[in-house]
Amino acid sequence: MAMRHGGQILVDQLKRHGVARVFSVPGESFLAVLDGLHGSGIDNIVCRHEGGAAMMAEADGKMNAAEGRGLPGICLVTRGPGASNAAAGVHVARQDSTPMILFVGQIERGHRDREAFQEVDCRAMFAPLAKWVAEIDSTARVPEYLSRAFHIAVSGRPGPVVLALPEDMLNAIAEVADIPAPAPVPATVSAAEVAAVAQALAGAERPLVIAGGTAWTAAAAADLAQFAANWGLPVAVSFRRQGHVDNRDAHYAGDLGVGMNPRLGARLQAADCILVLGARIGDSLTRGYELIDPAAPGKTILHVYPDASELGRVYRPDLGIVAPAAEMAAALAALPAPEGLAARWADWTTAARLDYERWQQPRETPGAVKMEAVVGWLSANLPEDAILTNGAGNYAAFLHRYFRFKQHGTQLAPTSGSMGYGFPAAVAASIRHRGRMVVCMAGDGCLQMTLNEMSTALQHGAAPIVVVANNGQYGTIRMHQERHYPARVSGTGLANPDFAALARAYGGHGEVVERGEDFAQAFARARAAGTLAVIELRLDPEALSAGATLSEIRAERQG
Repeated sequence: MAMRHGGQILVDQLKRHGVARVFSVPGESFLAVLDGLHGSGIDNIVCRHEGGAAMMAEADGKMNAAEGRGLPGICLVTRGPGASNAAAGVHVARQDSTPMILFVGQIERGHRDREAFQEVDCRAMFAPLAKWVAEIDSTARVPEYLSRAFHIAVSGRPGPVVLALPEDMLNAIAEVADIPAPAPVPATVSAAEVAAVAQALAGAERPLVIAGGTAWTAAAAADLAQFAANWGLPVAVSFRRQGHVDNRDAHYAGDLGVGMNPRLGARLQAADCILVLGARIGDSLTRGYELIDPAAPGKTILHVYPDASELGRVYRPDLGIVAPAAEMAAALAALPAPEGLAARWADWTTAARLDYERWQQPRETPGAVKMEAVVGWLSANLPEDAILTNGAGNYAAFLHRYFRFKQHGTQLAPTSGSMGYGFPAAVAASIRHRGRMVVCMAGDGCLQMTLNEMSTALQHGAAPIVVVANNGQYGTIRMHQERHYPARVSGTGLANPDFAALARAYGGHGEVVERGEDFAQAFARARAAGTLAVIELRLDPEALSAGATLSEIRAERQG
């Protein structure tokens, strides 16, 4: 042991836990941590806004989970406005079940409760968003608090932890031992639990497997595919978890979430037994609780989830098992199906796949540039390990519907539906996976929430390709507006910049596509640029959604 200031103790503890990078916006409240990072070997990705930094850290936590590392993403921000700005990323981590730790520089301990400069009560502010919020009062206890934070962030249902760091605590000197990283906790499912799942499935006539959650690995994806093949089961995924299954698999039936295939929704409703592996059963999966009535589900529910508090939160499971979904998938993959069972379900499973393939047939939208064609081209031409990111907006529905995710870990998207997420996530992915293609799909409104992180991308050598769907409006809100108040446009129009010129101003590559046939060559040039690239698609505002035009939506309501 040696005498160290609190910032150095904290950084040394991060190194002990295997942290390779942090995302930050610097502040005077945690200068000691910045000093500790100097020469530490930990990359400090300096961002332009705390919201962007927190979303990058959340994406990094997602990628850790996808690789089976069990390591949270790390974000550092200052007190007051910095903490407030970062809250958006914490909310994403909460709803997406992503391990993450947000460190907030705080006012000096002796100034509390005076509404000092930029003072905020982090416990009160983050209590509904984080799994645990604490303030470290003693420099000597920094290793203890960090050890607990890492344990909580990755255990059970993963999620965000917030630790406030008083400035004088970080500057103080202490002699204290570091605490090793959390020891692996063997995760197993019992033979009795596996047998119970198998028995319940064997009695079903119309079963459906639903995979989801953050704690899903490439091995789990392979196990799920093997289980589905052995048993002849249709497999769906929860909202924005399409990378959990190779979408080309004959047993894959599509995604249950916002903008889902109506036929898949009807299949969920008709299923007499659902096996939910790692997903929460919530409103997006059930279309606002319409497809499954919480009071009278009308089906057997088998729910495997790593946190007991989630089982029975909304839907009472007939069989609830507290276990990682990956472990159950591995056990089921090794379990032979009873003779004749797959044949009994063959028509049901085949029909589910046909519904998915029909849903992928392009529905033509108006305009010279068509999103369905762009996404179809990307699906057919991107490398199989390309990472796709997006935020929120109707443009994302085209991605969900027409893109086939082929490998695990290739989708980074917020199940919370947060706008602005796609670009910071793409920057984080490009920094982490240098040399791998990263494509961000963004709407004009979505991108403008975090496009200042173009500066971060250029500074740190990130080279994502951003495809901007520019229709001059907040398209999702306009869609709902037209359905409820047709032809009364209010608050949904956008005055946009020249996105391509803006990318060039930052030092990247940018160009505009106004004809669909020009997209492939534009993408090739963006790829060859080897730097941040923006391709702006000039869309017809009439092409409001993947399912209906603006005029059709308006006429539907007026009729």
